[in-house]
Amino acid sequence: MKTKRYCMACDLKDDNILIEKYKEYHAAGNAWPEITASIKDAGVLDMEIYLTGNRLFMIMEVNETFDFQKKAKMDAENKKVQEWETLMQNFQQELPWAPKGIKWLPLDCIFKLEQ
Repeated sequence: MKTKRYCMACDLKDDNILIEKYKEYHAAGNAWPEITASIKDAGVLDMEIYLTGNRLFMIMEVNETFDFQKKAKMDAENKKVQEWETLMQNFQQELPWAPKGIKWLPLDCIFKLEQ
């Protein structure tokens, strides 16, 4: 099976209390099972989120069936995912250069170590 990697960035509100709460929601075993199931159902094979300051970086390994538009449609039809997204709005904010309403932006790969 062919896979692809996506790297995304998003900011958290620059508030230490909110950042700690966000980290609690994402600690091992704390993410809602419906959320992790929806991620896997969309074709995401692996996902990690890293934090530095208030900036998040997400790395996703996806299968060949993954499509951002399909994932967005699935999320829009899932009440639990919509509840999670509403909750996350308390913590996340757009990157300074992001279009209005877009929180997670793809990163452009500018270097890759050749094998």
